[in-house]
Amino acid sequence: THTPHELHEEFPELANKISELKHSDAHFARLAEEYHDINRRVHRAETNVEPVDDLTEVEMRKKRGALKDELYQILSA
Repeated sequence: THTPHELHEEFPELANKISELKHSDAHFARLAEEYHDINRRVHRAETNVEPVDDLTEVEMRKKRGALKDELYQILSA
């Protein structure tokens, strides 16, 4: 899809916890920033603002998915 996958949109029921952890947990904050950066890069590639080759786009999506999984594990702990 060509829609941004922001954390608060992916986990709307956890929006408050996301905000809290961004301020209180340095590890979570770093992962969230990394997720935000790769998510923006994927979105820009998908919309051809900054096109990349298919393999690069697939790898970026995998990285975004892995970060999302790691962030969710922290959020649900």
